[in-house]
Amino acid sequence: MADSAAQFSLVSSTSSSSSVTSSSASSARAPLGGCTGGNSMSCAVWDLLFWRDVRRSAVAFGASVVLLLSLATLSAVTVVAHVALALLSVTISLRVYKAVVQALQKSEEGHPFKAYLDLDVTLSPETFQAHAAVVAQHLNRGLQLLVRLFLVEDLVDSLELAVAMWLMTYVGAVFNGITLLILADILAFSVPPLYEKYEVQINHYVVLVRRQTKDLMAKIQAKLPGLAKKKPE
Repeated sequence: MADSAAQFSLVSSTSSSSSVTSSSASSARAPLGGCTGGNSMSCAVWDLLFWRDVRRSAVAFGASVVLLLSLATLSAVTVVAHVALALLSVTISLRVYKAVVQALQKSEEGHPFKAYLDLDVTLSPETFQAHAAVVAQHLNRGLQLLVRLFLVEDLVDSLELAVAMWLMTYVGAVFNGITLLILADILAFSVPPLYEKYEVQINHYVVLVRRQTKDLMAKIQAKLPGLAKKKPE
């Protein structure tokens, strides 16, 4: 009886530890499709790309693709003018309809967009300064990176940039800027959910590719000592 109780307690502790491990693993992977920290805008974009709300993501994806396709066939001025006219047609029609209904029913419902007109859309100086500081930080990092690459602080990094730009010449010969934006938009709404579904398999192949690339670069740097990266002081 004592042995049976001991075995039962061992099985229970094993199952509980496995459940804790699985729950901790799932909690560790939870931020992939969610938003931990950050502002509300980044969280909203994250949820759209991972299709947390299918209706909102479908509307955002369809609207972005239609806008980019319109820019591919029409000028930007024409697209902006047509979008503004469509929006004004909807709002003016609704405003006139509500005015006629109120005149016939002799009601005082007020402006149909009063709730939106009362919204505070002003940008406070503190908010503006916070966003400006973040933008300035990213700009400074980008400028430092460009200076480091184009002035060949590290020969390997500059050669990698040269190869990437050489490949981009072939991409630019096949696709124009709008076509690349359309492809980027499609990938932005399709890759995140696919990665979330096949995360383990994708990470496995990514690790293999990185390892092979690192080994190749190590062999090249070993044969050409002048290409060896400087060690940080």
